[in-house]
Amino acid sequence: MQNVLSYRHRVITEEDLVFIRKLIAEYPQASRWALSKKLCEAWNWVQANGALRDMVCRGMMLMLHRCGLIELPPVRWVPRVSPGQRNTPVLIEIDQAPLRASFVEIGPLQVCQVRRTPDEALFNSLMQHHHYLGYTQPVGEQLKYLVYAQGRPIACVAWSSAPRHLGCRDRFIGWDKQARLRNIALVAYNTRFLILPWVVVPHLASHILGRMARVLSGDWRRLYAHPIYFLETFIDPQRFHGTCYRAANWTVLGVTTGRGKADMTHQANRSIKQVLGYPLVRDFRQRLAQLGACSVPVQDQHDGIDGRDAKAAKSHRTKAPGAPGVITGAGHARTCPT
Repeated sequence: MQNVLSYRHRVITEEDLVFIRKLIAEYPQASRWALSKKLCEAWNWVQANGALRDMVCRGMMLMLHRCGLIELPPVRWVPRVSPGQRNTPVLIEIDQAPLRASFVEIGPLQVCQVRRTPDEALFNSLMQHHHYLGYTQPVGEQLKYLVYAQGRPIACVAWSSAPRHLGCRDRFIGWDKQARLRNIALVAYNTRFLILPWVVVPHLASHILGRMARVLSGDWRRLYAHPIYFLETFIDPQRFHGTCYRAANWTVLGVTTGRGKADMTHQANRSIKQVLGYPLVRDFRQRLAQLGACSVPVQDQHDGIDGRDAKAAKSHRTKAPGAPGVITGAGHARTCPT
C-alpha cells in the first residue's frame, strides 16, 4: 500500500490485511460479530480491564470491507432502531414529596455507583423523565451515580469517556498529540448532573461534586482497571452560569469551537459551550504527558485536590460569584441554591 492505512490511530499493514483475509476464510460460517472477537483475541486487542475491543474492531473491519480490501460475510441482523433510540427508559415511580431543608438537616448522603447494578434502571429513568435533555446511552467507558438522602434518591451524576479533541483543555494540560492519544482515557467527562426538581437544599450541588472528586478515580479503576486524573464538563452559558462547579473549585478552561467531533466544514454548527476542568492529582500535567501513564501504581489515586489539601488546591481555585447556583455542565436541569 502506498498510503498509510489506519483506523482509530491503529496502523493497518499489508500483513494485517493478509491475516484478516485468512481469518475470514478459516471461518466461513462466522458472523461479523464472531469474526471481530476472533481478531481481537488473535491480536490481543483489549481494553485496560482486559475486555475485548470488539466494537472498535468491527468498525475497522467494516471500513476495510467498504474500501474493498477485505470481504465480510453478509449482515445477518439489522436493528430496527438506531442504538441511541433503543431501550428508552420506562418511568419508575419514586417518592416526589418536596424536600426543602438545609444541608445539615438532610443528614448524611449516600453516593452509590450504579453502573452494571440493578439500580441502573432507576438512574436511567430519572434522567429520562426529569432531565431536560432526557437520557442518552453513553458510548465507551462510563459510570453512573445515584445520590441518596433520608433513604430517597435526590440526585444523579453521569460520567463518560472524554472527547478526543478539545483545544482549550489540551492547551491547559499541555500534552502533545501522542500523549493525548495514549492517555485520553485518564480524563472523564461529566455528561449529566441532575438534582431532582422537588429537592431544594443549599450547597447540595457543590458538595456532590466534591464527593465525586474523592470517589470517581477509585470506582473507575475497579471497573476499567485504570485511574482518572482530570475531570471536565461543558456549560451552555446562554442557559447556565456554572456556579456550583466554581464553588467546587473547578476552573474555566475556555470555550468550544461549536463544531462538534464529526466536523467536516470547520464552521460552527451548534452552540458554543464553556469548558470547565478539575484535576484529581497535583501532578496531573506530568502524569498525562507520560506515554506510559496508564500503568501507574494502585495507590496513585486522588491525592488531595478536594479540599483536604488546601495548599495544593489553592492554585486551581476559582472564586464563585454571589449568584444562585446552577446545576450545569453538558446540559443540566435546573437552578438551585449553592
